[in-house]
Amino acid sequence: MTDKVTIKIPRELYQKLHQMVEITGFSSFTEFIVFALRTLDSSEELEGDGRLTVREIREIKRMLSRLVMCPP
Repeated sequence: MTDKVTIKIPRELYQKLHQMVEITGFSSFTEFIVFALRTLDSSEELEGDGRLTVREIREIKRMLSRLVMCPP
């Protein structure tokens, strides 16, 4: 078993994401978040200043919108 850490996010964000989780077929909120973060991690490297590019932000939004549209 791997070590795990706790990440705190605003409750409002949690509630919005939790609704997404319920309609996308992920078995848990954690599974959804791990998927999203691994997807982000496997994308291209961040630009030199460590900020996401406009293209990366669009791609993340596109992937999340596709998840919302998927039936459970």
